[in-house]
Amino acid sequence: MWYLIPGLGADERVFRGLRLPGPSTVLAWLPPLSPTELLQHYAARLAEAVPSEQSCWLLGVSFGGLLALEIGRLRPLAKVVLISSLASASQLPSLLKLGRATGLYRLVPFGLLPHLPRLAQWFFGARNGHEYRLLSRILRDTDPVFARWATEQLLQWDSTGVPAAVHLHGTHDRLLPAGAAHIDYFLPGAGHFMIVSHAAEISQLLHLLDA
Repeated sequence: MWYLIPGLGADERVFRGLRLPGPSTVLAWLPPLSPTELLQHYAARLAEAVPSEQSCWLLGVSFGGLLALEIGRLRPLAKVVLISSLASASQLPSLLKLGRATGLYRLVPFGLLPHLPRLAQWFFGARNGHEYRLLSRILRDTDPVFARWATEQLLQWDSTGVPAAVHLHGTHDRLLPAGAAHIDYFLPGAGHFMIVSHAAEISQLLHLLDA
């Protein structure tokens, strides 16, 4: 069984190109209980959909990867796959570390990005056509309140003790560049939106993992 956790603001649409080696279900985002709900508490609520006695895969994309790791703490029979994500808080890019240290991220107008689709396209590495239209719709549908909460949790994340994971990343990820992080599978030329743009290659790798 595969449990899929999309990235910030995204939903099941980003997984439509995947061909998984088994049945799957998407863990839909829940509204945070408060602006200060901790990531670990939020993950525990998401984990209620994952039976504790079940051997399964947790696949998290971008911010969803953090949730996959946090759920993995609570479900020791689960194996974690990260796509375009972070395996630990130490892998935060320098710009985000600066934002955390200065608190400037709190000044970011989270409702602005949907109005700058071409800038978002560049950051996410979405190509023209279907990918650009899908990214534009996802950005338009993203709740700014949820985005602000998720950004706070990302920057304040304590990853101590999270389980090991298989890490897939694009060589051209501008949003969360891999830097010196250990990556199990690099996808040449792929950007942050590779769950859509490189769905066929990712599907092949997931079949190999599950073999």
